[in-house]
Amino acid sequence: MTGVDFPILLPEIILAVYAMAALLFAVYGGKDKLSGLLTWATAGLFVALALLIAFRNGAGAQAFGGMFVDDAFARFAKVLILLSAAGVLVMAQDYMARRDLARFEYPILVTLSVIGMMVMVSAGDLMALYMGLELQSLALYVLAAMRRDSVKSTEAGLKYFVLGALSSGLLLYGASLTYGFAGTTLFAGISSTLTDGHAPLGLLFGLVFLLAGMAFKVSAAPFHMWTPDVYEGAPTPVTAFFATAPKVAAMALIARVVNDAFASVPSDWSQIVAALAVVSMFLGAVAAIGQKDIKRLMAYSSIAHMGYALVGLAAATPQGVQATLIYMAIYVTMNLGTFAFILSMEKDGRPVTDIASLNQFAKAEPLKALAMLVLLFSLAGVPPMLGFFGKFYVLKAGVDAGMVWLAVAGAVASVIGAFYYLRIVYFMYFGADQDPVESRMSPVQWVMLVAVAAIMVLGVVNMFGIEPLALTAAEALVG
Repeated sequence: MTGVDFPILLPEIILAVYAMAALLFAVYGGKDKLSGLLTWATAGLFVALALLIAFRNGAGAQAFGGMFVDDAFARFAKVLILLSAAGVLVMAQDYMARRDLARFEYPILVTLSVIGMMVMVSAGDLMALYMGLELQSLALYVLAAMRRDSVKSTEAGLKYFVLGALSSGLLLYGASLTYGFAGTTLFAGISSTLTDGHAPLGLLFGLVFLLAGMAFKVSAAPFHMWTPDVYEGAPTPVTAFFATAPKVAAMALIARVVNDAFASVPSDWSQIVAALAVVSMFLGAVAAIGQKDIKRLMAYSSIAHMGYALVGLAAATPQGVQATLIYMAIYVTMNLGTFAFILSMEKDGRPVTDIASLNQFAKAEPLKALAMLVLLFSLAGVPPMLGFFGKFYVLKAGVDAGMVWLAVAGAVASVIGAFYYLRIVYFMYFGADQDPVESRMSPVQWVMLVAVAAIMVLGVVNMFGIEPLALTAAEALVG
């Protein structure tokens, strides 16, 4: 590392130093007694770094000879990752303390995972890509199995680890094929070897394996098999984390690879991404219909939503990438509010995730039910909620790119998927008479739920200025 590289990697260096210092401080200073302090300190650091990155001056820069890229696209993704991770940490703190899950390792593992995500979105080289991906994944494997006295949590961690190892193998095989045919691991170097508008067969195989490995991380079908079991088995705060920041990082990584390394052959990778999008949208929409556990439902919901986000990438245009970034920002926000509600669900002092337990919930908690209704309508894409405009952007990008069939498929899948969201609304307002589930919310969860519901309604005015920022980020990557 040279003196020029240091400022470019400053946020990642700060987080790495903090993680090591926090680990030593906790081990020698009280361990789990410091869990609350570390959680708030980590969330505060995430917000501070998000502001630092957001207001950074200067155009895009590179470090380590192009292996690490700091451009507007990476900054947009990093701000989204940091803010969503901070939101999950603070809204889950009360839940962790009440459920005897307040471990000092939790915020440290989240920090290490976030470092990996930040490296992923700035990767300009296959080796940097793999390092960031594995740092993120290794921390997530441990988080999934954090409840050591739970068979489901242990099973979730083991399944995620085994299937994650398989996806890493696919990705490494694709990277080795790509390197073998391109003669370099740098994205810019790979792109320079593709001069005739079509990738050689060997390089095309490398691209397919790379996309398969990355599709696993983003929960795109048919590489989604880990998602329902891990979402259900992991502690709910960990599930909330899985549903937010890692999705942004993985989607940004796919966008980075296809638009940097394979930018000159969009006709080759666009078809693959479009196929992943269609399968994800329909599998997520159909499979979620029969779910009785709300965490498993959110797992299939995430599969479907990643399919919609991939529609924007399949368009292979700056407007398509812009639409994907806007969609991911809206998706993460909706999930923060939804999981703030799920974290509060309990009965007789025990956490509950059964959807049927929400019967007649609106009678007992009308304000919370109204806020949840807004979020569910937004997730379903019902106008005029903000979630509708997220879907509108990605489907319009598909139409503008001449992929009308893909936009039509997205619209049909969205109609199918609306059923399972509206079913929850039906339970809350018109379900069978029974004692409704209790909703014990901390002040932070209350604020998160109400604020996100308000954003879904008020954001339709100008999306809080995200649209031009997303366009700048997209043009930095594609333009």
